[in-house]
Amino acid sequence: MLRRLEIAPGDYFPAYVVWELTLRCDQPCRHCGSRAGAAREDELSVDEALAVVGQLAAMRAREVVLIGGEAYLHPGFLAIIRALKAAGIRPEMTTGGRGITRELADAMAEAGLYSASVSVDGLETAHDLIRKAAGSHRSAVAALGHLRAAGLKIGANTNINRVNAPDLEALYELLLAAGVRSWQVQITVPLGRAADRPAMLLQPYDLLDVVPRLAALKRRAFAAGMLLMPGNNLGYFGPEEGLMRSPKEGGHDHWQGCHAGRLILGIESDGGVKGCPSLQPVYVGGNLRERSLREIWETSPALAFTRTRTVADLWGFCRTCPFAQVCMGGCSFTAHSLFGRPGNNPYCHFRARALAAEGLRERLAPGAPASGLPFDHGLFELVVEAIDAAEPDPPRPASELVALSRRPRRG
Repeated sequence: MLRRLEIAPGDYFPAYVVWELTLRCDQPCRHCGSRAGAAREDELSVDEALAVVGQLAAMRAREVVLIGGEAYLHPGFLAIIRALKAAGIRPEMTTGGRGITRELADAMAEAGLYSASVSVDGLETAHDLIRKAAGSHRSAVAALGHLRAAGLKIGANTNINRVNAPDLEALYELLLAAGVRSWQVQITVPLGRAADRPAMLLQPYDLLDVVPRLAALKRRAFAAGMLLMPGNNLGYFGPEEGLMRSPKEGGHDHWQGCHAGRLILGIESDGGVKGCPSLQPVYVGGNLRERSLREIWETSPALAFTRTRTVADLWGFCRTCPFAQVCMGGCSFTAHSLFGRPGNNPYCHFRARALAAEGLRERLAPGAPASGLPFDHGLFELVVEAIDAAEPDPPRPASELVALSRRPRRG
């Protein structure tokens, strides 16, 4: 979970880095944005990865979160943790936890890992459906125990969708009992494999239910010593905004725009560099085998798009929103995954409330399918309709929501 950092205006540097060490993975998750499973072609070698650590230190990186696929499946995983620690950079990781034993947890702690966040996407039934792996929930909870026993700070992260949204309150209790003290929640967006299953995604108007429930959980979490925080694609300027965005009880923080390429950096396992780890391939600004990190960061337009964005770049509802100047259209990769470009994001609590006050809601209707490549997306149509309009498809059981694809991939 990112620490709050005060910087001078215009002082852009990759303070928070999310580094995909490999796309190799031990779970075939149905909502995976990178379609992880097999390694990318020509992933960075251990020596090449260790050289990247020096470049990150020179660029003032503060935290590096190691991800995959599964980061621990990279042959240099522990060596990279040691190198980050030696360089004065806080090494962290996000994991599905399936292969984490007590021995591996101890080895990670010995190497210098500071904390680990385990993905727990609901109670057992929902989690295992989403992860497409029987026993995945049990292994994730076991991983939390192994990591905690090794002396590591443990957290959890959850992708919220229509399959697991009913589980939120019970999931909070489970995570609290497991010793989790930081919980990040975000919404599943149609990126990668999730793009093939639009029925499982939240609709924008579902935020009218989900955000107040999360706000109630955050109040309970503060009292229990847990920090619940929204990811970058959840929330935006509803009445609970100050509560949801603030790391301290009684705070009044708020969303301040997409930080991709300003404070955040994503590195792909083959050396591709982009301003956020979840951004689509069009945002890759260069490769570390061909150019230095500093050169890519300082000269690539693909990384600098949020540094120069203005309200004139917004469109649709976001262009006329009273919070446009500070919000700048919310999460960039979320909007792009829906419409093929950023600048208009219907996954917004303020927007859903404003439309509801007029008796309206927005519904995302699937259009063009995704291509089947990592971080791909399809296209959606935005339908404005009466707030009490019937859903075009009848409600489905959770197993059907995750198993069925309403639209085939291209090709």
